[in-house]
Amino acid sequence: MTDNEEKEVNDGNSTGNDSSQPARQFYLPYQIVDEFGEKGRDHLNQAFGGQFLLALSAGSFMTFGAVFSILLAEGVDIKGVYYLLSGLGFATGYALVFISGAVLFTEINVLLPSYLFNKANLMKVNIYKFWASAYIGNIIGALAVAVLIQMSGSLNSEFYTELSSYLDKKMKFMDHGLKGWFEVLVSGILANWLIGMAAFLTTAARDITGKILGTTLPVILFVAGNFQHSAANMGYFSMGILVSDKYTWYEYLFLNLIPASIGNLIGGGILVSLLFSYAYKDHISTSLGKKSSYKK
Repeated sequence: MTDNEEKEVNDGNSTGNDSSQPARQFYLPYQIVDEFGEKGRDHLNQAFGGQFLLALSAGSFMTFGAVFSILLAEGVDIKGVYYLLSGLGFATGYALVFISGAVLFTEINVLLPSYLFNKANLMKVNIYKFWASAYIGNIIGALAVAVLIQMSGSLNSEFYTELSSYLDKKMKFMDHGLKGWFEVLVSGILANWLIGMAAFLTTAARDITGKILGTTLPVILFVAGNFQHSAANMGYFSMGILVSDKYTWYEYLFLNLIPASIGNLIGGGILVSLLFSYAYKDHISTSLGKKSSYKK
C-alpha cells in the first residue's frame, strides 16, 4: 500500500479529531473485499444450528419481499412506476437480510468465494455443507412464511391475480425448451451480479440509510429486468405452489430454480467475488485466520 493510500484509509477511519477533513462515509473497494472475506469466514465458523436458523430467516424475508413487491405494484399500469414500486417492495426483503445477518444463498455466493479465493482450502467439506444448508433453509423458510400468510387470510383476490402474472413472467422460459433452460442460467448470472453489487454497496455504507439505499438500487434493476434470482423466486414460487396449479413444484425446481442457482453461483462468485479479489489482491490485508468477530 502506498503512503497516499494509507493516508486515505486512516482518513476514512478517523474519529473526527482532524476538523480540517471529515471522515469518509463509505469504505474503499478493497476494504469491502476484505469485509467480504471476513463475513464469509465468520458465517462458516458459526455452529450449524445457528447457520440453519439464519438461513430459515433469510428465506422467510424473501417471501415477505415477494408479497410486498406485488402489493406495492398492484393495479399500477405505468410500466416505469410499476417496476419501481415492485423493486422497492422486494428491496425490503433484502434489507432485512443484509442488516440482520441472515444467511441467504445468493449472498454467500459472494461472501464465501471471497474467503476461498484468498485463504481457505476449497476441499473443506463444511464449506459445501454450509452452502447446501443455506439453500435448503432458504426454501423451507420461504415456504413456511407462505403457509402462514395463507392461513392468515390477509390478502385479497387482486393480489392473487397479480401473483399469477408474476409467476408467468418467471416461468416464460419453459416454453423455449433446452434453450429456455440456458436462458434462465444466463439470467441468473445477471441477477446475482446485481445482488453481489447490492452486497458491495451495502458493505460500503457506514450507516443504516446508506445500507438501505445501496441495497435498493440493484434490486430495482434486477426486478425490472426479470432477471432470475433463485432466492427471490423461492418467495414467489412458495406462494404460487399454495394457490395455483398452473405450474408444478418440479417445474419450478428443475426449469427455474436449478438453472437460476447455477447462474447465481457464476454471477456472484466470478463476476463479483473473483473479479474484485483479483483486482485488489495487492491491497487485501485482513488476516482471515484470526479469531472470528462477526460483523454484518
